[in-house]
Amino acid sequence: MLDFPKQTPHSKALKMTSATNPFHSGATTESELDFVHVPVLSRELIAGLAIHSGGHYLDATVGGGGHSALILSVADDIQVTALDRDAQALEAAQSRLAIYGKRVHYWQKNFANFEPNGIQFDGILADLGVSSPQVDHPQRGFSFRNPAPLDMRMDQEQSLTAAELINTSPEAELADIFYTYGEERFSRRIARRIVAERPFETTTELAAAVVRSMPRQARAGKYRIHPATRVFQALRIAVNAELTALETFLIKAPTWLKPGGKIGIISFHSLEDRLVKHSLRNNQELQVLTKKPIVPQKDEIATNPRARSAKLRLAQRWLSA
Repeated sequence: MLDFPKQTPHSKALKMTSATNPFHSGATTESELDFVHVPVLSRELIAGLAIHSGGHYLDATVGGGGHSALILSVADDIQVTALDRDAQALEAAQSRLAIYGKRVHYWQKNFANFEPNGIQFDGILADLGVSSPQVDHPQRGFSFRNPAPLDMRMDQEQSLTAAELINTSPEAELADIFYTYGEERFSRRIARRIVAERPFETTTELAAAVVRSMPRQARAGKYRIHPATRVFQALRIAVNAELTALETFLIKAPTWLKPGGKIGIISFHSLEDRLVKHSLRNNQELQVLTKKPIVPQKDEIATNPRARSAKLRLAQRWLSA
């Protein structure tokens, strides 16, 4: 059984002093203000990966650097290789983790395309999905809370945007995207409405069209989430080819681990979690450490409600015979 201690910001295990606090590394930069990353399931992840002195860890989705900062603060000889496909996130991570100097190695890269060039890691982590800063910045187009261009690209250098998908895809293809990636039960009627009313330029225009296509009880708020939530999730996954990238990463990542090394994956919706569960279970190089996913405790949800849907699964590469 894995033991997950109830750590606090002053926990000895994390060695967080005023000089090394990963959430405040001195002067706050504009990048940090723009991309504040609150790491989800951090105490469970640190304990589950068994972070130790001298280790080298791969943070495959560094985001704003929250998880990496916690890892680096455990001991002063730990190294982290930090990946992110989002240039804004990587810039924020570099700012936050600057106090750790050359102990951190940065790459702007989709984790599916990463090649470690012979390096084997003591642990690998990936925090999947869209981050809070990406959602909270209207210009990125991930949210329908404010009018914004239909973008949704995690890598701003790629050409495909949500606007292109919405405004050019055939009706049947849109319906398939909404059903497959959003598990949206009204996918066909939503796609029909979108094709009839397009082109769309902003997130709020699209969200309004989704609401208009819904049955009356759904529009009245009978269901727990906003009617457009699943459609926006599906578009984001399709634009960024998230599940395809995750599938590739889950095949490759175990080969990057040292014997006895551990991998921890945090997912936020059922499509990701199912893929992670089956990939870890079916990989002959891995021993699954979590029969059921680890979920946030009440104290974490109280301080970070967005953590509510997070699930952590852990596995370990078998030791050599």
